[in-house]
Amino acid sequence: MHDDIRMNDGVRAGQAVYTPLRLKLYDLVVLGINNRFFWHCPTQTLLDHYNRHVSANHLDVGVGSGYFLDHCRFPKASPRLVLMDLSPHSLEATARRVARHQPQTIRRNVLEPVAFDGEPFDSIGMNYLLHCVPGSIRDKAVAFDHLGKLLKPGGVIFGTTLLSGGVERGRGARKMMDYFNARGVFHNDRDTLDDLQRALEERFRDVSIRTVGCAALFSATKPVAG
Repeated sequence: MHDDIRMNDGVRAGQAVYTPLRLKLYDLVVLGINNRFFWHCPTQTLLDHYNRHVSANHLDVGVGSGYFLDHCRFPKASPRLVLMDLSPHSLEATARRVARHQPQTIRRNVLEPVAFDGEPFDSIGMNYLLHCVPGSIRDKAVAFDHLGKLLKPGGVIFGTTLLSGGVERGRGARKMMDYFNARGVFHNDRDTLDDLQRALEERFRDVSIRTVGCAALFSATKPVAG
């Protein structure tokens, strides 16, 4: 692990919520309750998104509890899998959960250039990461620049994020987002669908965004030089 990590208070607060106890409840609360009753984006929909885009040479950023890596279908029985997160607890819990794949773990802040000397990846997953990163989409889109350098030409970056603008948000979703934003767990009160689309199209090709409830499921391909 690389522990000399620069982070501001917003970044620190966003990752501090992932304590060992909360990670044990993550699947039940976030994937079971919040996805269904507040975000109106079923967990199976997110898993299907993984299955469409995950490769056998995969980097997962913002790993949460490791649910999707544990349940998705890799194209090969023994994929190359690298886990990246700021939370040491998330990295430890996920690495243990998918130990059968012998993952490598690296602790990094996606708002800073990512130090990594390994081979680039065919796919990079960012599930439920961006809405926890401080700033507007325009600010946090620097993560696409940093992660894009780790992606092979023709490789796919994909993920899901919760938005405040350009999506369907019920009363419950608005109240829950307000609660999380006030406590520094979320930073998505200025995140809009148009800004996400623009940020991806400025950096990648074949951009696809599908909204389900207040979630945006996106994928994009790194251009091939020449």
